[in-house]
Amino acid sequence: MKISFLLHNAYGIGGTITTTFNLARALAARNEVEIVSVLRHRERPTLSLDPRVSLRSLVDLRRDKEHPSHLRPARVFPRAEYRYRQYSELTDERIGACLAETDADVVIGTRPGLNVHLALQTPRHVARIGQEHLTLDNHPPRLRSALRRAYRRLDTLTTVTEADAAAYRRKVRMPGVRVEALPNSVPESVLSPADGAAKVIIAAGRLVPVKRYDLIVEAFAVVAAEHPDWRLRIYGKGAEHERLRRLVGDLGLYDRVLLMGAATPMEAEWVKGSIAVAASDYEAFGMTIIEAMSCGLPVVSTDCPHGPGEIIEDGVDGRLVPVGDRDALAEALRGLVRDDEWRLRAGRAARKNARRFAPGPVVTQAERLFAEAVSARREGRPVLRERSAAHRVLAGHGFALRDVAHSAADGALRTLRRQK
Repeated sequence: MKISFLLHNAYGIGGTITTTFNLARALAARNEVEIVSVLRHRERPTLSLDPRVSLRSLVDLRRDKEHPSHLRPARVFPRAEYRYRQYSELTDERIGACLAETDADVVIGTRPGLNVHLALQTPRHVARIGQEHLTLDNHPPRLRSALRRAYRRLDTLTTVTEADAAAYRRKVRMPGVRVEALPNSVPESVLSPADGAAKVIIAAGRLVPVKRYDLIVEAFAVVAAEHPDWRLRIYGKGAEHERLRRLVGDLGLYDRVLLMGAATPMEAEWVKGSIAVAASDYEAFGMTIIEAMSCGLPVVSTDCPHGPGEIIEDGVDGRLVPVGDRDALAEALRGLVRDDEWRLRAGRAARKNARRFAPGPVVTQAERLFAEAVSARREGRPVLRERSAAHRVLAGHGFALRDVAHSAADGALRTLRRQK
């Protein structure tokens, strides 16, 4: 089976890139795999890519940035999508041409706007898989409306949590489309796990407001007052760096809280700590939580939607605390700092429980989903057979009638809007 991933920018850094590279590497053991990067801005990817996985780009910003078509707005990529300003008439054209010419059996989109391209432009004989690395409820209303129209033309939609899959099944009518949770995978650490002896707490990720590193620093200040020999290391870069630096200075923690900058890979840094901490207001999944757990660190995290609660077992391999509650975060950290036996026990449980997200089981599930979508396309039927009579008629006539019906419904809706 040939599998093609359509990715925003494989030359950057972030959770979606990391998990796509991880999944592509695992799939390459038994399949032909390529990653198509819509954008490119440097010579080589920041992250390491398995040599068995081919990589190509569609728009190289080093030479295409001033291309006349790149200066005109995109029409296919949805306007309400978060990355809209980075897309253009040129990206529309090249994504469309790439999809029209693909020889892949299955094409996988990795963000909402790219899923729309897949739904509208992928040839009928190619299976269409949309991946959601964010969540339905976190999308703005205009984007949710665009996705409701487009996602009906997918074969399968995967989310990273069961909670988000349930939200799509409940709120978005997609006859014939399978919706299934497919968690991100994290390779098991090849390093010896953390021994729990280092008096170091670690946080990592993009330094952006939603991650609430300010809350982590304030909670650590409470811990440091009682345990001055402990240190907090924060890895990452982003817009919050200067504000965090000032906060560290204002709290007199300049010798105890270290802003370490970005580290790739993080594995060698996690094992230098004894506790991991996350304080996001919102988290679609929680890759750093699993990375830390796989290195033997118990994790203290806010119980935010949707990921942490599906990863951490409170009181077993870490702690879950209310969102925005500095005192609860501090108390959970203090509990692990004070109790060496509990910290070591939780660290062992974390390493064991993180194996749920190892590439093996995730790839087995992914290959099954992809193969079933490919088979359905070849047989001219939707992946998911619906129970209602209307849906059975569409399923019985395969994709052609389903797509025609969806197009007619969209056309009627546009006509009604114009009449209003």
